[in-house]
Amino acid sequence: MKGVASLLRVMFAAALLVGALALVTWRQSRALEVLEQLDRVRRETIVAEAEREELARTIEGLESRVRVVPTARERLGMHLPAASEQVFLAAESKQ
Repeated sequence: MKGVASLLRVMFAAALLVGALALVTWRQSRALEVLEQLDRVRRETIVAEAEREELARTIEGLESRVRVVPTARERLGMHLPAASEQVFLAAESKQ
């Protein structure tokens, strides 16, 4: 009987050891998966920020006076007004 009881104890201890090792392995693999996801999100964030900065520079260039004035002249026929084309309006005073 003593042999069976000690064999059961050894088997139980081995099962606990295998279970603990399996748990540690699972936790480590899960942690690695989460770290990979975090790295992926960080890379996506960096790419998105770079795209945003590029778009901001593009918008800034499109809004620049150096581009707008010639385009307005070309497409809309706009020009600086001559003295005869200028009209001044009197502002009404609020009391």
